[in-house]
Amino acid sequence: MVMRNDLTTAGSLIQIIRQSRQNALKKVNEELISMYWHVGEYLSSESAKASFGDAYIDSIAEQIQDAFPGIKGFNRRGLYRMKKFYETYKDDEFVTTLLSQISWSNHLVILSNARTEEERHFYISLCVKENYSARELSRQIDSGYYERYMLSKEKLLPEPIRSLKENPFLDSYVIEFLDLPSNFKETDLRKGLIRNMKDFILEVGKDFTFIDEEYRVQVGGSDYKIDLLFFHRGLQCLVAFELKIGEFKPEYISKMDFYLEALDRQKKKENEKPSVGMILCASKDDEVVEYAMSRTLSPLMVAEYQLQLPDKSVLQKKLQELINMPLLESGEADA
Repeated sequence: MVMRNDLTTAGSLIQIIRQSRQNALKKVNEELISMYWHVGEYLSSESAKASFGDAYIDSIAEQIQDAFPGIKGFNRRGLYRMKKFYETYKDDEFVTTLLSQISWSNHLVILSNARTEEERHFYISLCVKENYSARELSRQIDSGYYERYMLSKEKLLPEPIRSLKENPFLDSYVIEFLDLPSNFKETDLRKGLIRNMKDFILEVGKDFTFIDEEYRVQVGGSDYKIDLLFFHRGLQCLVAFELKIGEFKPEYISKMDFYLEALDRQKKKENEKPSVGMILCASKDDEVVEYAMSRTLSPLMVAEYQLQLPDKSVLQKKLQELINMPLLESGEADA
């Protein structure tokens, strides 16, 4: 029979072991990134010499293989990647302190896909904050997360949302991972998100912790159900999601106001901030949303969702028009 004190001791030891392993992996990654940086620095310096070229790189790769048989990543392609890595960031003070905090795989994804310095900064910072795997990072880039984030920040957000110290919300969400029937209902949408909660958390942000679906609040002897309820660690508040399969309607605002009031009066703990609402619709007219929200004092947002990955070129064009960002020609980023 295992005693309670034994369980407590075992739990503490497991946490010590887990933390030590994480620290060891972090240190290994720091050393790897440092090695790749110095290899890239050396190759960049050698590139100024007339002898530098494919034959030179091939020779270096062969010598490394002879010295370290079976070592991976040091073929010609890998060496050129290290050179590009160094040359991309050597004068970039913003990221030099962050480079060793993400994996080499994530660096390669960013170098291959990010089009501007601002976009590289964004994804490096996001990787540090969210601790993305390479697969998760690739998904975010494919979904145009940077463009959608920047477009959301350019929108005229309601004052209660703007006043939040941290605003984790986007104007549009991509939930392409759902396998919904052709004529799906709101119940299908909710159940699909529940089945794919890990992917949904990736899309909305890893600070969201799922609490329950159809969360019940009782007012005046009647039961009301909130589609999805989360807690946000950064905001330190409850976040209510209402799901709509059609276009946004103004009456949705009063319903969400009602839910937030019920949560604040009945469920919010003393140390928590006021609850926040997200109305997630299939589509919305921004002018209608602005009119509908102009008099509400509740911290809530209206966003739309897409059931397939967006056309990134369309998002990039919208972003360029909004903030007058120069758009690189196709292929220029990989030159």
